[in-house]
Amino acid sequence: MTTDQRPSARPARFRDELIQPFLVLTSVVGTAVQWPGAHIAYRPLALPLFVLVSIAALASLLPWTRLSAGRQIAAMSAYMLFGALLMPLAHQTIGALFPYVAAAAAGLKLASRKAAATIAITGALGTACATWAVGQLTPDFPQRPVWLTLTVALPVAIGISHHDRLDAVRSADLAAEEARRARESEAREAALVERSRIAREIHDVLGHSLSGIALQLDMADALRGSGRDDEATAAIRRARAIAVDSISETRRAVHALREDTLPLPETLRRLAEHAGVGFAITGEAGPVGAEATHTMVRVSQEALTNAAKYAPGAARDLRLAFTTEHVKLTVHNGPATGPRHTQPAESSGFGLVGMRERAALLGGTLQAGPADGGGWTVELELPR
Repeated sequence: MTTDQRPSARPARFRDELIQPFLVLTSVVGTAVQWPGAHIAYRPLALPLFVLVSIAALASLLPWTRLSAGRQIAAMSAYMLFGALLMPLAHQTIGALFPYVAAAAAGLKLASRKAAATIAITGALGTACATWAVGQLTPDFPQRPVWLTLTVALPVAIGISHHDRLDAVRSADLAAEEARRARESEAREAALVERSRIAREIHDVLGHSLSGIALQLDMADALRGSGRDDEATAAIRRARAIAVDSISETRRAVHALREDTLPLPETLRRLAEHAGVGFAITGEAGPVGAEATHTMVRVSQEALTNAAKYAPGAARDLRLAFTTEHVKLTVHNGPATGPRHTQPAESSGFGLVGMRERAALLGGTLQAGPADGGGWTVELELPR
């Protein structure tokens, strides 16, 4: 229903805006055409009144935004006064419309309903008094009944109603514009959130895989330089295995972005087997949301990669604990037992920042720091 009415709203509003100009121009032009042959009382007085009321009527078509409220009331009062005095003098012409149009204009143009009604009622009384006075001074000049001239005030109600309707339309347009801006702001915010999410995915998938490949290739280069070709070949094969596995990780990331559910215990078990680390589950395993599952996997990868990079040869293990309301992941590595084959690049800290961002977005917590007895521990707790 609402959709069907929208196309006609603008044409209807356009037609409404043409009514006042049409009435004003009809009154001015029609009276000017009729004036030479019309029976008009007191022409020397009527002609200046006609000129003044015509100027006031045409001025009422202009925007009055720069005029103060007091000046608007004064201008509209003059418009009504000229029309009220002209009506009994030229009532046989279209000029009799001027006070009616002035009353409607008062309701439309003035912000104060009280001022508009006062002008219209005063104008009606003035028209009645002017009609009675002209009738007394020129008994032979035909006049309409005095009581009928009181209807001059009635169009003010139409003007006020139209004014209120225009205000309602403007308010609706403003509300629609605010709603549009709100939608655009929400869309921009959603885009920023999604960009941040994709940035974390790129770092987690590519950063994890490329770091592992780089470490294995650096190790192979160092081993080959020391004549340990068999171990170098094994390192190259591990680098290739990491590259192949990154393809699967990329698929998992795409599934997570599409909010597909990942089986958390199975995924972590495969990750532990591939990395050659221990894995244990405590508590009763149950369903975990897609976002929480994906975050657990990414934090595991980041922590294991950091352990391999900064603590070569250290023992590593994953532990997954289920409670009624939370699921907790613990990634621990012991102290390094072997030398670093290459000096690692200075960390940007983005991995730890990304992990904490993931935890905060899901209402969880992440703690990372030195472990008792040496090594490093990362603990992630998320609501189920």
